[in-house]
Amino acid sequence: MKRKLKVGVVGATGMVGQTFMNILEERRFPIEELRPFASENSLGKKIELQGHAWPVQVLKDGCFDGLDLVFFSSGDDISKEWAPKAVQAGAFAVDNSAAFRMDPQTVLVVPEVNGDLVNKNSKPQIIANPNCSTIQLVVALKPLLDKFGLEEVRVSTYQAVSGAGQGGYDELIEQTSDHKNAQLQPKTFPHTILFNCIPQIGSFNDDGFCSEEVKIMNETRKILAQDKLKVSAFTVRIPALNAHSESVWVTLNKEVSREEMLAALSGFEGIVVQDEPKKGVYPLARDVSGKDPVYVGRIHRDPENPKMWLMWVVSDNIRKGAALNGIQIAEKIFFN
Repeated sequence: MKRKLKVGVVGATGMVGQTFMNILEERRFPIEELRPFASENSLGKKIELQGHAWPVQVLKDGCFDGLDLVFFSSGDDISKEWAPKAVQAGAFAVDNSAAFRMDPQTVLVVPEVNGDLVNKNSKPQIIANPNCSTIQLVVALKPLLDKFGLEEVRVSTYQAVSGAGQGGYDELIEQTSDHKNAQLQPKTFPHTILFNCIPQIGSFNDDGFCSEEVKIMNETRKILAQDKLKVSAFTVRIPALNAHSESVWVTLNKEVSREEMLAALSGFEGIVVQDEPKKGVYPLARDVSGKDPVYVGRIHRDPENPKMWLMWVVSDNIRKGAALNGIQIAEKIFFN
């Protein structure tokens, strides 16, 4: 019998927070007490989970006292201030923001890839949940790294509007319902997303990379423990509601057969291979949305470089790319 935990969720009423609740319910995560935290606008609301209605609270001194675990999904500034307070109160903090990901003292974890870094006998600490696009990429790369070695990775992402939160999701729905209006004004995105692709996610640096691309490149090296791995990323926002897609060019350290590639990927935890392109079988965002695995297809060799392979990687960015990965980390801490 798994012991029941006292759990906090910061950002409980947001898109990722709601998904946390759904997955905690689905996986029958053993909860003795839930403390959902949100802004003052949500005071008076209750969160339904496992047959109980838990009142929404606001962050304040002492709010984490007695908790075993706190999930954070409400932005860098809140995490920077409150995640250390959760640890001081004796709780593990699983943080979905970018606040601690590249901190050398903080582990950055995708359980299928580097779950060994989570020591359930360790004292309470902050454990960082990676960027959504990074998570699905490293899950697909890990079996290739282990079996063949990696020389270089290039990735172009096609990211759904849900990656920008509820505001991004609502903006696409609103623009779709009013698609004949030529005066649509973007709020969440830098340009109108309807019938469009926007080659920008986050802000740009002086080298021409946007912040999402920098996250993918740096986090991939850290999670795979490959400091010198060549990684280049180009990120694009597209008018899909949910689930991110990625085209990936991966150069291995040696030549391998297609059969070896398929065996390595299909035999890895958390991956589903869908690869019959002549029959129209490959992962699609619409199909993957709401599902847990990372889906891989369109696996084929580059004609100019026998060590380079191309593949198409799709995953639900709110589930595996955020809430599910955080809950899997918690399961590693307390139950595995």
